[in-house]
Parts: sequence; structure tokens; C-alpha cells
Amino acid sequence: MNIAVAPSPSSSPVPSILLPVPHSAGLGRPGFALSPLACDSHMHIFDTRFASSPHWQRQPPSAPVQAYRQLQARLGTQRAVVVTPSTYGTDNRCTLDALAQMGGSARGVAVVGEDVTDAELQRLDAHGVRGLRVNFVTPQSWGVTTPRMLATLAGKVAGLGWHIQVFAHPEQLLDMAALLKSLPAPLVVDHMARLDPARGVTSEAFALLRHLLDDGRTWIKLSGAYMRSAVGGPSYADTVALGQALVAHAPARMLWGSDWPHTTETPGTVDDAALVELLSRWCAGDALALHRILVDNPERLYGFETPAGTTLTS
Repeated sequence: MNIAVAPSPSSSPVPSILLPVPHSAGLGRPGFALSPLACDSHMHIFDTRFASSPHWQRQPPSAPVQAYRQLQARLGTQRAVVVTPSTYGTDNRCTLDALAQMGGSARGVAVVGEDVTDAELQRLDAHGVRGLRVNFVTPQSWGVTTPRMLATLAGKVAGLGWHIQVFAHPEQLLDMAALLKSLPAPLVVDHMARLDPARGVTSEAFALLRHLLDDGRTWIKLSGAYMRSAVGGPSYADTVALGQALVAHAPARMLWGSDWPHTTETPGTVDDAALVELLSRWCAGDALALHRILVDNPERLYGFETPAGTTLTS
């Protein structure tokens, strides 16, 4: 089994590329090669063929599958999880189109209303969707997202073997602590729970995450470092202690995502190669943890086909 190798002072960096990738700063590749089948577990596709939801006021970027493939070639990832952005409301056509283009190397996370039918969920499942996103942070086409909606949708997907992905502020997670612990479907927490790096492991929200992880049915996406970093890129150095604490606590239930095309940030300011190298810092040089996060964990959660002769690490 090939394991992603964290950089060391004696290792030679992978040669750089010269062509820019849309919505990504810099021209270089990460300073080390990723394992085959490495997965970007959180990204979005925006395609001008699909209209934005009437509720969405901002102009979406042009970020089609072809542009994302350029990012994959730069980073060395081979799998991806396409997450329907709030831009499209509950219209998942852009995500399903991307899944059709990307084939077995991609899975999807959809956005639906709480009145979604079982037939619609089955249709999404057949197209490669494996989870639903419930967003408490950005504007949604139905209005205000409620804990009741989260509970309803978790109940509807439990029988499919899907997960519920929650994007929420730390304070909202704390308010929903009892509900999160009782959900009938696995829980994925977006973007490191938007934890404030200045408070890090001392916060109540971090203690809640640790408790949820200990229950064995919660996953955390190590993504969106720029959302709360006061230092900023490309180092996001103030997130290192927090990221290391999460990885050390539950390396078998961490995921990594680029969050390309980085719609919360000034266009073209996020270096995705630097984000991969930041993940290596969060893993504190542990090559096995890095491999789990990029390959084994997404294989388990999203149901990617495991190549013959491959054994997942436990």
C-alpha cells in the first residue's frame, strides 16, 4: 500500500507546474506526492448552464468540472466529493451533472428541503449522492434552517446508509448538542466547526466535538482554515495547534477538503497547494494519519470502490 509521504528536509519537492488553476493562487504543486486515490472531500462545482436560486444575491463563479480537473492535476488528488452550494438552493442538477462527468471517482452531498420524498432520495442515491448538507450559516432557499429540519432529514437518510453534513457556528452546535448526539445517521461537521483558533482546544465547542468523536459516528472536515484564521494564508499558522489536536484525537474520522473554488474568500487568493501542506502540518508528519485522511476515511464514508488487493487501515 502506498502511503502519502509528509515532506521532510531531505525530500525533493515535486516539480512545479506553470499553468494557473482557476480560483487558485500560486503555480506550484504540494511539496510531496499524495497517495493514489487521494480524495478532496469538500469542493463545489458552479456551471453557468445551471441558474442560481432566486434567493441567492451574489454572482456565482464559473467553476466547472473541467477547471476542477486542472486543480486535481496540480494537487495529485484523484477522487472528489461534490457538495451542492447554497447558490443553487435545493436544485442539485449541477452536482448530479458533475457526478456524471466524473464517474466513479466522485460522490455527492446534496441539499434538499425537509419535505423531500423517499423517491427523490433514491434517485439521488442512484446518481452517487451519499449525504445531505444542512446549512445553518449562509442563506438558504427555504429561509431559516431549524434543528427540527436537521432531525427530520437525518431520519429520512438513516435507512440509505447516508450521512448528515452540518455547517454551523460553534454556538449553534452547542445549542444542538443533545440533538447531534441522538441523530440516527452519521454526522459530518463542516469546516472544523468554524472553531476560533485563538480559543482552540480550550473552547466548549472543541470539547463537544471530542465527545461526538468518541461516540464513533461523527466525522470532521479539515477544511476552510481561512474562515477563522487571523494570520491568513498561505501558512494559516494559528490553525496548526487546533488541527493537530483534532487529528491526534481521531485520525480515523477526519476528512480533508479544499473547499475550491473558495467562494468565501477574495477570488484568486487561496493557494490550494499550501492547503495540502497545511494538512501535513496538522498531521504532525504522521504519514499514516495523512493516508487515512486522504484515502481510507473517504473510502469508508462515501463508499468509493476499494481496488482489489487494497487493505484499509483501521
